[in-house]
Amino acid sequence: MSSSRSQPRIQVLSDHVANKIAAGEVVDRPASVLKELMENALDAGARHIDVKIVAGGKRLIQVTDDGTGMDRDNALLAVERHATSKIRDVDDIEAVTTLGFRGEALAAIASVARFTLITRPADQLDGTELHITGGKITEVKETGCPPGTTFQVRNLFFNVPARRKFLRADATELTHVRQTFLVYALAHPAIGMSLMVDDRMVYQLAGDAPLLERLGEIFGRDYVEHLRPVAWAGEELQIEGYAGRPHLQRADRSEQFIFINQRPASAPLIGYALNEAYHTLVPKGRFPAVFLFISLPPDRVDVNVHPTKKEVRFRRPDVVRDGLITALRGVLTTGEASGPPVARREQETGGRAAPGLQLRIEDLPTLPMFNYPRLAPEPITGGGAGEKTTADTSATSDAAGQGTRPEGSPWSWCRVLGQVGGLYVVLETEDGLVLMDPHAAHERLLFERFMRLMVDRKVKSQGLLAPETVALPPQAAALIRKQLPQLEAMGFGLSDFGGDHFIIDALPDCLGPVAAAQVLPAIAQTLEQSGERGGTERWAEERIAKAACRAAVKARDKLTVREIEQLVVDLAGAEMPYTCPHGRPTLIFMGFDELDRKFGRA
Repeated sequence: MSSSRSQPRIQVLSDHVANKIAAGEVVDRPASVLKELMENALDAGARHIDVKIVAGGKRLIQVTDDGTGMDRDNALLAVERHATSKIRDVDDIEAVTTLGFRGEALAAIASVARFTLITRPADQLDGTELHITGGKITEVKETGCPPGTTFQVRNLFFNVPARRKFLRADATELTHVRQTFLVYALAHPAIGMSLMVDDRMVYQLAGDAPLLERLGEIFGRDYVEHLRPVAWAGEELQIEGYAGRPHLQRADRSEQFIFINQRPASAPLIGYALNEAYHTLVPKGRFPAVFLFISLPPDRVDVNVHPTKKEVRFRRPDVVRDGLITALRGVLTTGEASGPPVARREQETGGRAAPGLQLRIEDLPTLPMFNYPRLAPEPITGGGAGEKTTADTSATSDAAGQGTRPEGSPWSWCRVLGQVGGLYVVLETEDGLVLMDPHAAHERLLFERFMRLMVDRKVKSQGLLAPETVALPPQAAALIRKQLPQLEAMGFGLSDFGGDHFIIDALPDCLGPVAAAQVLPAIAQTLEQSGERGGTERWAEERIAKAACRAAVKARDKLTVREIEQLVVDLAGAEMPYTCPHGRPTLIFMGFDELDRKFGRA
């Protein structure tokens, strides 16, 4: 007994249905509508863009620009699917320089909203007003309007209830809208922009602004003070912008703004490069703030790999990756200190603090308070911890105020106020209040001292009174055995005793007193967590130095007042004073402006 099943009939979808399907790729919420409309305005050469939002963009998204505008025929063509003025042939995609080029966005938006287009070129007296409801043109007429274009998108997804119910609350959608606006405001600081939300002006950004000024308008003056300029150029690659100091970190990538040929976009290798550049500065799971413009020839980047153009592909990804790491590393480490570290200055003066680096100690009941005028014109005579001084406090403050802060230094002067919790040191600086973790700071100093000696090939070994035998798990032992030549070059007296046992008879002198039985397991654990990348010499040195420093610093070691004072001095001269080698903060800042706001004095 046989039965036949009827086959479904294949048919070509209508343009109306195809546009609605395409809208699902291009338009998923009000923020994606704003993205497409702002890109159109920028491609039209606008010098000023005004955005108006009502109810998180669900009721109205309006974008007005002063760009080239369109005549009647081009306005009608603009809302047709795959109609564009950006490219003519498939080869043009290989070197596209505009933000848009697919010709899908306006048709997709108009198919799921009540859409109005008002436009006029500067060389015509009358403009064109076009109304579309759910993808169908309902009215076309002449109108009086200024040169440029206005897009109005009302009642988004009014004819797609299933899509509309997936929209979030107005406040949530507005958050995404504001983030999209900020992305393009940062990408084009030369363009004046405004954002009005529910008849309230949120941003009014002037045009022809340098990037730093635009950043200050958006994030505030205090924020930009913690950014460092990035300027690096290679053979076919240029990287500019600003990188946040390590303490300017977030739990997500919301403050990582990457622009590729002024297009907001990214690629997996960029995230990898950022992680590499900050890998000893920011804890795992935290993300630094960066604002980077990557420029390269258009034919070296493929922007046609994602429907919304959020992701690109590079023809030579290794060049971009290595360039980013080099540019950021240069700014975050060697490029930030304008002079030799404090420790070196002390060596040059025979172990005594150089002029302008003296500590002024005042006798307090708990932890003495001392001033540290780093660049005071005259040395300040002061005693050690617990000693009285003859100079008065006002004179010290005046001297401290005359100094200027070297680039990369956390302060030009500071004063230790006390200690809380038996651990954290409270400091006052010219900028406000600072909390310091002395053990994270000590670890940073040990790491930099160790790495500097290794780079200069001046590592000295300190022999142990009695050799120690350390047993490791088999996998850890294999990793240590593989790195034996590197460890010996770094000052470790280490030999394989067989059976996963090692004998240690010397340690790098710069680590100070540390138990050998703790150093080796820490190094093995670090190498084990690193995976296959442990083969490069420089990388291995950094990982081993980090592990050794971690073993050398204990969370509750007692520090004397003099040790804390010296730590403050040394930390100011460190290449990266803000984090320990593992990315934990050494300092937490609270500026006077923030204090004023918290006490309602702003």
